[in-house]
Amino acid sequence: MGEFVREPKAEALTPREHPSGRRLAALDFVRLSASLFVVSYHYLVLESAWGRATAEIFPHGRRVAAYGWLGVEIFFLVSGFVICMSAWGRTLGQFAVSRISRIFPAYWAGVAFTALVLFNWPEVRRIGKVSDVFVNLTMLQGGLRVPHIDDAYWTLFVELKFYVLFACVIRMGVTYRNCVAFCGLWTLAGIVAPTTGDGVLAFFAIPTCSPYFIAGIAFYLMRRFKPNMLLWGMVVLQFLLAQTHVQARMASNLGKEAGERLPAWPAHLVIALGFVLMAAIALGFLDRVQWRWLPHAGALTYPLYLVHMMAGLTIIHHFRDGMAPVPLAFAVTGFMLVLAWLIHRLIERPVSRLLRTGLTKAVEDMRAETPDSEPRTHPPLPQRSSAAERESVPVGR
Repeated sequence: MGEFVREPKAEALTPREHPSGRRLAALDFVRLSASLFVVSYHYLVLESAWGRATAEIFPHGRRVAAYGWLGVEIFFLVSGFVICMSAWGRTLGQFAVSRISRIFPAYWAGVAFTALVLFNWPEVRRIGKVSDVFVNLTMLQGGLRVPHIDDAYWTLFVELKFYVLFACVIRMGVTYRNCVAFCGLWTLAGIVAPTTGDGVLAFFAIPTCSPYFIAGIAFYLMRRFKPNMLLWGMVVLQFLLAQTHVQARMASNLGKEAGERLPAWPAHLVIALGFVLMAAIALGFLDRVQWRWLPHAGALTYPLYLVHMMAGLTIIHHFRDGMAPVPLAFAVTGFMLVLAWLIHRLIERPVSRLLRTGLTKAVEDMRAETPDSEPRTHPPLPQRSSAAERESVPVGR
């Protein structure tokens, strides 16, 4: 066992060391597919916008879209990979700067747009209090028991918990050994949390989601170093643990009766496909996938995730009597993609640069005041995002 836990020699180039500087475009493909799968679930399955059974409106499309919620699980799998990749060689301050500047600008735009739509057309959802919008801007509403402005935002609080946990690894130093130890401890916590009755442990263990994050980390370790029995064992274990939550996730997303009525095997198949795709990326089998449009499409996935659900359902509800269902669903999807592009170009990119510059200066000032608080061998905080940082995206990216 010692030879598997010991830091192996990095024989293969890491994604950030690729001689061409190219990003992993295959990750963009996975993210894009997952985001569109989630959109199809919300638009073709949820009945709140249509006012009648979607099985009657989309008799064929709904059969596939009924499993679209699994796109979130795939996002978590990708997130484990890219967060481990982007955190390598960074200090805790650098990691915090990269995360804040990366996830909040588009999120603030998403909250503002969704709130504007819901205030003006409270047809599907009403905002209870204006203060709820302000709390949502912090992304901490999940811990404060404040309603989400958009139901899709529950995943973002899960991501934040993952960042907090992985920050412990960064503080100790992101190494092969520390990542493996972290994965082992988190796996153990996820297994025992449901039986202990410890609320704090269950809060951070996130047993329904942690298998995907952990598997993503293991896949990145395979890519950075090389596969071995320990890493494959971790992936297989997480795959098996993920299967135990499928039925409960089906019930929570489709209702108990529908969840029991629909076959579970397609859900297991989608999860397996996600693991296979990530394994192919980890082993370098998809490095030749470099279609020029993929990075642009991948950049839209996070803003799309943030704006599509409640605002999209409201638009569908507003125009459902004047437009046929299928063209309406496609039109709203197209509108949300255009909106996502505008948010990315006009808000996310420029505001992220401003935040990164300001936060970098603040962290450097703190380091100057406490020179012995961190090792002096760390590189200066980056002013521009690296290829790994562009890969590093939370749910929906």
